[in-house]
Amino acid sequence: MARTPTKLDNEITPEADRLGDYPHPRHTHRLHGHGKVEADLAQAFSSGHMHHAWLLRGTEGIGKATLAYRLAKHVLAHPMERDRLGGSLDVAGDTTAARQVDALSHPGLLVIRRPWLHKDKRFAASIPIDEVRRLRNFLSHSAEVDSWRVVIVDSADELAGPAANALLKSLEEPPVRLVFLLISSEPGRLLPTIRSRCRTITLARLSDADLRRATSDALAAADADPIDEAQWPKLGSLADGSVRRALSLGGSDGLKLYGRLEALLGTLPKVDWTIAHALSDELSGVAAELKYETFMDLLLDVLARAIRAAAIGTPDPRLKFAANLIPAGRLATFADVWDTTVRERAEVQTYNLDRKTLVLETIARLAGAARG
Repeated sequence: MARTPTKLDNEITPEADRLGDYPHPRHTHRLHGHGKVEADLAQAFSSGHMHHAWLLRGTEGIGKATLAYRLAKHVLAHPMERDRLGGSLDVAGDTTAARQVDALSHPGLLVIRRPWLHKDKRFAASIPIDEVRRLRNFLSHSAEVDSWRVVIVDSADELAGPAANALLKSLEEPPVRLVFLLISSEPGRLLPTIRSRCRTITLARLSDADLRRATSDALAAADADPIDEAQWPKLGSLADGSVRRALSLGGSDGLKLYGRLEALLGTLPKVDWTIAHALSDELSGVAAELKYETFMDLLLDVLARAIRAAAIGTPDPRLKFAANLIPAGRLATFADVWDTTVRERAEVQTYNLDRKTLVLETIARLAGAARG
C-alpha cells in the first residue's frame, strides 16, 4: 500500500487541486487513456482552428487537469518545441515553457482555483471573485506578437456566483490568442451561459489497464509502495476508472474502510453504536483527513448506486451487501439522505465543523430511512 504522504515545507503553500504528496497534474508528464482527445486538440491548434474556450468534463481524477496542463505547455511552447505534425501535445520537460508552467511562473499562464487561507489554515470553500479579478491584470498586459496565453480554471464547479459572472464577461469578449481551459466534474453546476461559450470535451473513465498504469506512475513519482497485485481487482472496481480515487483508497487503507462500510450498511436498520462511535473517532482526528474524505466518497458512491438501482429496478452486482438497503416506498427518503449528506459535508469543510458529528448523524439518518 502507498505510504502516508509526508508533510511539505511549511513555507510551501498547499494547493487545492493536489492530492497529498502525489504529483500535481502539471508535473504528471504522461497522460494515459486519452490519446484520441490529445490528438484532436493538437490538430485543432496546429490547423489554426483553436477555439477560445474548452470545457474539459468527466469524473474526478481521470486526467482532465493533466490534459489541461499538457495543452498549456504545448500552446505556450516555442513553435520548434512542439510536435509540428499535430498528432501529440508532447513538449520536452527541459524546454523553457515546460519548466515555467511546472513552476507556475510562465507570464502567459494564469491558474484560477480555490486559494489557501493562511490565517484559517484551510482552503476557501469556493473560488472567490477576487481570484477571477486577477484576469483583469493578466489581460491588461499586451502579449508579445504571435504569443499565446492560457487560463486554467480548476475546478470551474467551485466558482462562487459573482466569480462565475466575472469569468463569463471574459469568455464573451476574449482577446485573440487566448485559450480558456475550464475543468469540471459536475458541469450541471456551471452557468448555462458559461457552458454555451465553451466547446465541450468529455473524457471517459480510464480502462483497468490505463488506471493501473497511471496509478503506478503516480505512486512511483511519490516514492510510494506499489499496490499489492491481489488487491487490484477490488480496488479497481471501487476506483471506477479514477486515478485520484485509486490513490485515495491505496493511501488510507481504503479497502479495509470499505469493508467496514459494508458491515455498517449491511446490518441497517440495526446499528452497533459502539462500532459507529469508534469509526467516527478515527475519521475525526487531525491526521485523518484523507481517511475521512475516502470514507465519505465511498459512502456517497454506495448510496448513489443503491438509489439508482432501486429507481430503475435493476440490482447493482457490486452492491450485494446492500441489496435490501432501500425498503419499498423509501426511495425518496434515501435520496433526501444523500442530498443532506452532500450539503452537510460541504458545510463541514466550509466552516471547519466537527466531522464526528456528521458521520454519526449520517449513520442515524440511514438507520431511520432503512427502518421506515
